[in-house]
Amino acid sequence: MESYIKTNETHLINDLCVETVDTDKNVENVIDSNKDYFECDICGEKFFQKLLFKKHFHSHTKGKPYSCVACNKDFSCKSALDVHYRIHTNEKPFSCDLCGKGFSQRSALTTHYHRIHADEKPFFCDVCGKGFSQRCILKVHYRIHTDEKPFSCDVCNKEFSRKGKLNEHLLTHTNKKPYSCEVCHKEFPRMSNLKLHFRTHTNEKPFSCDVCYKFFSQRGHLNGHLQIHTNQKAFSCDVCGKVFSRKSHLNRHLRTHTNEKPFSCDICHKKFSLKSCLKRHFRTHTNEKPFSCDVCGKEFSRREHLARHYHIHATEKSLPS
Repeated sequence: MESYIKTNETHLINDLCVETVDTDKNVENVIDSNKDYFECDICGEKFFQKLLFKKHFHSHTKGKPYSCVACNKDFSCKSALDVHYRIHTNEKPFSCDLCGKGFSQRSALTTHYHRIHADEKPFFCDVCGKGFSQRCILKVHYRIHTDEKPFSCDVCNKEFSRKGKLNEHLLTHTNKKPYSCEVCHKEFPRMSNLKLHFRTHTNEKPFSCDVCYKFFSQRGHLNGHLQIHTNQKAFSCDVCGKVFSRKSHLNRHLRTHTNEKPFSCDICHKKFSLKSCLKRHFRTHTNEKPFSCDVCGKEFSRREHLARHYHIHATEKSLPS
């Protein structure tokens, strides 16, 4: 496989020789037709999006083939040049919905919203009444009600309502886990996953129920809990009619009808219908025993085994001394 970039620059190709290629050409990626990803010939890193691959390749070449005609400043990608050129043209394509002020960059508009209009929420959802400071945020929110998911993964076709969620999901295919816990060193593909995990060490539970004052580490767990008080079960199984308070519970239940087992062990390839079952199984390979007895310190790989063990100590206490 050969991957190369046609620009006015000298760069390395897969046999590490030097080659100068033509100018004013688009980036081309010549890849194996049997593969659904782009692989860097220099470091071997894989990408599932062509644009990300192009940006990465420039990090090796250090080339800046795009030059400003006004001041001759060079840039590594055309988008950076386009943004820079607005300095000379005074073009401001991004405007504030609230005060009309224009900006040359979208990031500058976002900063303006946070600094100037942080407490103003003039855009309201006509379904749930929630207010937003920006019209674009309202549009994204509205997808919760319409279930619109315009962004899909090129690898597994999973759909997302937000582009940021798609980008996070793509990391699951690369198996990259750049965020690690400083306490137990467990690694995660997303910073949000790490933050949630860290609460298992701090026992932080920032979300509380207004009805019974029970605390939760995740907002989603609180939302699911609230349905206990309302007895609301909005999700029903099309096969057997059983109803559930959470969509995730319904999805999990549906696997009892389809016998789908989407979670497989990396070591022995055994498949499971639930992620929790896979985690529990994986301990048979790692010999991990995360549950320990407070009385004698004995460790167990499963919580129910620990609970059964506690009966031994309960029996000991009931025996006459």
